[in-house]
Amino acid sequence: TGGDSTQTASNITIPMPQVTGVQYSIEQLSDFNFLVNNFYTVSDSTVVYSSDLNAADLMTRDMTIKQDNSKPQILIYHTHSQEDFVDSVAGDPSTYIVGVGTYLAQILSSQFGYNVIHDTNTYDLVNGVLDRSKAYDYAGESVAQTLADNPSIEVILDIHRDGVNDDVHLVTQVNGKQTAKIMFFNGMSRLKDIGDIDYLKNPNREDNLAMSLQMKMLAMAYYPDFTRKNFIKAYEYNLNLRPKSMLIEVGAQTNTLQEEKNAMEPLAVLINKLLKGEK
Repeated sequence: TGGDSTQTASNITIPMPQVTGVQYSIEQLSDFNFLVNNFYTVSDSTVVYSSDLNAADLMTRDMTIKQDNSKPQILIYHTHSQEDFVDSVAGDPSTYIVGVGTYLAQILSSQFGYNVIHDTNTYDLVNGVLDRSKAYDYAGESVAQTLADNPSIEVILDIHRDGVNDDVHLVTQVNGKQTAKIMFFNGMSRLKDIGDIDYLKNPNREDNLAMSLQMKMLAMAYYPDFTRKNFIKAYEYNLNLRPKSMLIEVGAQTNTLQEEKNAMEPLAVLINKLLKGEK
């Protein structure tokens, strides 16, 4: 896959999509049961209330970007940098999830003109051994420092891939290409049995939920088979660091690197539409 791993966005222009899917009204989405049943998977570890997913509020929050591109606007990083694919080359990070993030950064920069920082640091290796027990802690400390150094950053994207059964292949067709499906992931900082986790209080939780819901609705309109249901889990996942923060799962270990990179093309289009307020 050498040719795949060196693919850049400078020699590709992603076509702008037309609405081919469904556009949902705020009235439809205001039905909590309809919203959750159709667009969310909620982990058994947490619970979501109707007050958390107030569509009239979440769908009308302003997600447009304010800073111009003279300074960094978007940060891409990978809490789990060692996540790989069926044809990844051992020891070559460009064939892991980091390489997928590199392609996303290139598209957002070269086609859409954003000022992007791509953090390729490793947070899930300890003394050369895969160890994810504190990866979110290490990543959070590093990202906080990057934000302190670059306060103009408004958008944070933690790009992962999921882990699924070996017989599951999360793939669809976008622009004639085999494309990994993606999933937007939210943390509630709430355990079902205990309630809100005070030491993980996230003042940006509603904005995080708004961002992922608006992205999901854009995807349903423009690339209706591209996204899985939004996933909600118990903890925080460093989404508290900016209002416009997303954790995105791109395919899984059963995808190829090229399927993963292909997914960055529609994802970049959707991110641009959100940040520019285009519907």
